[in-house]
Amino acid sequence: MQRLSFATAALLGLLAVVSPALADGGKMPRIISLSGHGEVRSVPDVAYVTSGVLSQGATAAEALAANTTAMTSIFAALKDAGIEDKDIQTSNFSVQSRYDFSNGQAPKLVGYDVTNNVTIKVKKIGDLGAMLDKLVQAGSNQISGVSFDVSKPEEAMDQARKLATEDATRKAKLYAQAMGVELGNVMQVSEGGSAAPPPVPFVRGVAMMKADAAPVPVAAGEQSLAADVNVIWEIKQP
Repeated sequence: MQRLSFATAALLGLLAVVSPALADGGKMPRIISLSGHGEVRSVPDVAYVTSGVLSQGATAAEALAANTTAMTSIFAALKDAGIEDKDIQTSNFSVQSRYDFSNGQAPKLVGYDVTNNVTIKVKKIGDLGAMLDKLVQAGSNQISGVSFDVSKPEEAMDQARKLATEDATRKAKLYAQAMGVELGNVMQVSEGGSAAPPPVPFVRGVAMMKADAAPVPVAAGEQSLAADVNVIWEIKQP
Protein backbone atom coordinates (compact mmCIF):
# COMPACT_ATOMS: atom_id res chain seq x y z
CA MET A 1 0.00 0.00 0.00
CA GLN A 2 1.38 3.40 -0.93
CA ARG A 3 1.97 5.91 1.83
CA LEU A 4 -0.61 8.67 2.05
CA SER A 5 0.52 12.14 1.06
CA PHE A 6 0.80 14.84 3.71
CA ALA A 7 -2.27 16.68 2.38
CA THR A 8 -4.34 13.49 2.09
CA ALA A 9 -3.51 12.46 5.64
CA ALA A 10 -4.52 15.89 6.92
CA LEU A 11 -7.82 15.71 5.02
CA LEU A 12 -8.63 12.27 6.39
CA GLY A 13 -7.82 13.50 9.89
CA LEU A 14 -10.16 16.45 9.43
CA LEU A 15 -12.98 14.17 8.31
CA ALA A 16 -12.47 12.10 11.44
CA VAL A 17 -12.79 15.25 13.55
CA VAL A 18 -15.90 16.68 11.94
CA SER A 19 -17.80 13.44 11.27
CA PRO A 20 -19.25 13.17 14.80
CA ALA A 21 -20.66 16.69 14.54
CA LEU A 22 -22.30 15.90 11.22
CA ALA A 23 -23.70 12.66 12.59
CA ASP A 24 -25.43 14.63 15.36
CA GLY A 25 -27.01 16.94 12.83
CA GLY A 26 -24.51 19.71 13.42
CA LYS A 27 -23.03 22.02 10.84
CA MET A 28 -19.65 21.60 9.23
CA PRO A 29 -17.32 23.76 11.35
CA ARG A 30 -15.56 26.63 9.68
CA ILE A 31 -11.84 26.03 9.73
CA ILE A 32 -8.48 27.39 8.73
CA SER A 33 -5.86 24.81 7.73
CA LEU A 34 -2.26 25.92 7.29
CA SER A 35 1.06 24.15 6.94
CA GLY A 36 4.31 25.35 8.46
CA HIS A 37 7.95 24.65 7.76
CA GLY A 38 10.87 24.74 10.17
CA GLU A 39 14.53 24.22 9.40
CA VAL A 40 17.63 24.03 11.59
CA ARG A 41 21.20 23.72 10.39
CA SER A 42 23.63 21.56 12.34
CA VAL A 43 27.29 20.69 11.92
CA PRO A 44 27.62 17.00 10.93
CA ASP A 45 29.57 14.79 13.29
CA VAL A 46 29.65 11.53 11.32
CA ALA A 47 30.56 10.61 7.73
CA TYR A 48 29.95 7.60 5.50
CA VAL A 49 32.41 6.51 2.83
CA THR A 50 32.01 3.80 0.19
CA SER A 51 35.37 2.42 -0.85
CA GLY A 52 36.74 -0.73 -2.40
CA VAL A 53 38.74 -2.42 -5.13
CA LEU A 54 38.14 -3.36 -8.76
CA SER A 55 40.49 -6.19 -9.81
CA GLN A 56 40.95 -7.76 -13.24
CA GLY A 57 42.26 -11.14 -14.27
CA ALA A 58 42.36 -13.59 -17.15
CA THR A 59 40.17 -15.94 -15.12
CA ALA A 60 37.58 -15.33 -12.42
CA ALA A 61 39.77 -17.12 -9.88
CA GLU A 62 42.75 -14.91 -10.75
CA ALA A 63 40.72 -11.72 -10.44
CA LEU A 64 39.19 -12.91 -7.16
CA ALA A 65 42.58 -13.77 -5.67
CA ALA A 66 43.94 -10.32 -6.56
CA ASN A 67 40.84 -8.64 -5.15
CA THR A 68 41.02 -10.64 -1.92
CA THR A 69 44.64 -9.61 -1.41
CA ALA A 70 43.83 -5.94 -2.02
CA MET A 71 40.76 -5.96 0.22
CA THR A 72 42.77 -7.57 3.01
CA SER A 73 45.07 -4.54 2.83
CA ILE A 74 42.03 -2.24 2.88
CA PHE A 75 40.69 -3.84 6.06
CA ALA A 76 44.11 -3.60 7.68
CA ALA A 77 44.31 0.10 6.80
CA LEU A 78 40.86 0.71 8.29
CA LYS A 79 41.82 -1.08 11.50
CA ASP A 80 45.02 0.98 11.64
CA ALA A 81 42.88 4.13 11.26
CA GLY A 82 40.87 3.14 14.33
CA ILE A 83 37.68 2.07 12.51
CA GLU A 84 35.75 -0.59 14.45
CA ASP A 85 34.50 -3.78 12.77
CA LYS A 86 30.87 -2.80 13.44
CA ASP A 87 31.39 0.37 11.39
CA ILE A 88 32.46 -1.52 8.24
CA GLN A 89 29.83 -3.21 6.07
CA THR A 90 30.14 -4.88 2.68
CA SER A 91 27.87 -2.95 0.31
CA ASN A 92 28.70 -4.50 -3.06
CA PHE A 93 30.42 -7.60 -4.39
CA SER A 94 30.34 -8.70 -8.02
CA VAL A 95 32.11 -10.94 -10.53
CA GLN A 96 31.61 -9.96 -14.17
CA SER A 97 32.91 -11.17 -17.51
CA ARG A 98 34.86 -8.66 -19.61
CA TYR A 99 34.52 -8.71 -23.39
CA ASP A 100 36.33 -7.07 -26.30
CA PHE A 101 33.89 -5.44 -28.73
CA SER A 102 36.49 -3.77 -30.95
CA ASN A 103 36.98 -4.12 -34.73
CA GLY A 104 33.33 -4.92 -35.31
CA GLN A 105 33.92 -8.55 -34.44
CA ALA A 106 31.76 -10.78 -32.29
CA PRO A 107 32.33 -10.16 -28.56
CA LYS A 108 35.41 -11.97 -27.31
CA LEU A 109 35.88 -12.94 -23.67
CA VAL A 110 39.13 -11.37 -22.49
CA GLY A 111 38.92 -11.66 -18.72
CA TYR A 112 36.98 -11.06 -15.54
CA ASP A 113 36.35 -8.13 -13.20
CA VAL A 114 35.82 -8.56 -9.48
CA THR A 115 34.50 -5.64 -7.43
CA ASN A 116 34.29 -5.49 -3.65
CA ASN A 117 33.09 -2.35 -1.87
CA VAL A 118 32.51 -1.57 1.79
CA THR A 119 30.65 1.30 3.43
CA ILE A 120 32.56 2.82 6.33
CA LYS A 121 31.17 4.90 9.17
CA VAL A 122 33.65 7.56 10.27
CA LYS A 123 32.86 8.93 13.72
CA LYS A 124 35.65 11.52 13.72
CA ILE A 125 35.26 13.76 10.69
CA GLY A 126 38.61 15.36 11.43
CA ASP A 127 40.25 12.02 10.59
CA LEU A 128 38.38 11.58 7.30
CA GLY A 129 40.98 13.14 4.98
CA ALA A 130 43.83 11.07 6.41
CA MET A 131 41.71 7.91 6.22
CA LEU A 132 40.92 8.50 2.53
CA ASP A 133 44.64 8.84 1.91
CA LYS A 134 45.26 5.56 3.76
CA LEU A 135 42.62 3.79 1.67
CA VAL A 136 44.24 4.86 -1.60
CA GLN A 137 47.70 3.89 -0.39
CA ALA A 138 46.35 0.51 0.69
CA GLY A 139 45.11 -0.16 -2.85
CA SER A 140 41.59 1.22 -3.04
CA ASN A 141 40.81 2.29 -6.62
CA GLN A 142 37.10 2.93 -6.05
CA ILE A 143 35.73 5.64 -3.76
CA SER A 144 32.22 6.41 -4.94
CA GLY A 145 31.26 9.10 -2.49
CA VAL A 146 31.13 10.63 0.94
CA SER A 147 28.01 11.67 2.83
CA PHE A 148 27.65 13.49 6.14
CA ASP A 149 25.07 13.14 8.90
CA VAL A 150 24.17 14.22 12.41
CA SER A 151 24.35 11.23 14.75
CA LYS A 152 21.89 12.63 17.32
CA PRO A 153 19.37 14.81 15.46
CA GLU A 154 16.61 14.73 18.08
CA GLU A 155 17.32 18.14 19.66
CA ALA A 156 17.66 19.87 16.30
CA MET A 157 14.53 18.16 14.97
CA ASP A 158 12.52 19.27 18.01
CA GLN A 159 13.64 22.85 17.37
CA ALA A 160 12.62 22.48 13.72
CA ARG A 161 9.18 21.25 14.84
CA LYS A 162 8.75 24.31 17.07
CA LEU A 163 9.72 26.58 14.19
CA ALA A 164 7.29 24.78 11.88
CA THR A 165 4.46 25.21 14.39
CA GLU A 166 5.29 28.90 14.82
CA ASP A 167 5.32 29.31 11.04
CA ALA A 168 1.90 27.69 10.65
CA THR A 169 0.46 29.77 13.51
CA ARG A 170 1.87 33.00 12.11
CA LYS A 171 0.29 32.37 8.73
CA ALA A 172 -3.02 31.30 10.25
CA LYS A 173 -3.24 34.52 12.29
CA LEU A 174 -2.41 36.54 9.18
CA TYR A 175 -5.18 34.88 7.18
CA ALA A 176 -7.66 35.21 10.03
CA GLN A 177 -6.91 38.93 10.40
CA ALA A 178 -7.23 39.47 6.66
CA MET A 179 -10.64 37.76 6.64
CA GLY A 180 -11.87 39.48 9.79
CA VAL A 181 -12.29 36.30 11.80
CA GLU A 182 -10.76 34.94 14.98
CA LEU A 183 -8.96 31.66 15.45
CA GLY A 184 -10.54 29.17 17.80
CA ASN A 185 -9.25 25.93 19.25
CA VAL A 186 -6.75 23.75 17.44
CA MET A 187 -8.66 20.80 15.97
CA GLN A 188 -5.75 18.76 14.67
CA VAL A 189 -1.99 18.73 14.27
CA SER A 190 -0.18 16.37 11.88
CA GLU A 191 3.50 16.15 11.04
CA GLY A 192 5.01 15.69 7.62
CA GLY A 193 8.35 14.10 6.79
CA SER A 194 11.68 15.46 7.89
CA ALA A 195 14.21 16.33 5.24
CA ALA A 196 17.96 16.09 4.85
CA PRO A 197 20.19 16.58 1.82
CA PRO A 198 21.15 13.51 -0.22
CA PRO A 199 24.68 12.08 -0.07
CA VAL A 200 27.20 14.33 -1.82
CA PRO A 201 29.61 12.78 -4.37
CA PHE A 202 33.12 13.44 -3.14
CA VAL A 203 35.95 11.61 -4.93
CA ARG A 204 36.12 10.04 -8.38
CA GLY A 205 39.03 8.80 -10.43
CA VAL A 206 40.86 7.69 -7.31
CA ALA A 207 43.17 5.42 -9.32
CA MET A 208 44.90 8.57 -10.60
CA MET A 209 45.83 9.80 -7.11
CA LYS A 210 49.47 9.46 -6.04
CA ALA A 211 50.36 7.46 -2.95
CA ASP A 212 52.53 10.30 -1.67
CA ALA A 213 49.82 12.95 -2.07
CA ALA A 214 48.86 15.13 0.89
CA PRO A 215 45.84 14.06 2.97
CA VAL A 216 42.61 14.73 1.13
CA PRO A 217 41.03 18.07 2.19
CA VAL A 218 37.51 17.59 3.53
CA ALA A 219 34.76 20.13 4.25
CA ALA A 220 31.74 18.86 6.22
CA GLY A 221 29.73 22.08 5.99
CA GLU A 222 26.31 22.06 7.65
CA GLN A 223 23.41 19.62 7.56
CA SER A 224 19.84 20.83 7.14
CA LEU A 225 17.24 19.22 9.40
CA ALA A 226 13.68 20.19 8.57
CA ALA A 227 10.14 19.47 9.75
CA ASP A 228 6.72 20.21 8.28
CA VAL A 229 3.48 20.44 10.22
CA ASN A 230 -0.15 20.93 9.26
CA VAL A 231 -2.48 22.55 11.81
CA ILE A 232 -6.25 22.92 11.62
CA TRP A 233 -7.97 25.65 13.67
CA GLU A 234 -11.67 26.15 14.19
CA ILE A 235 -12.89 29.64 13.34
CA LYS A 236 -14.72 31.17 16.27
CA GLN A 237 -18.41 31.74 15.65
CA PRO A 238 -19.39 35.44 15.66
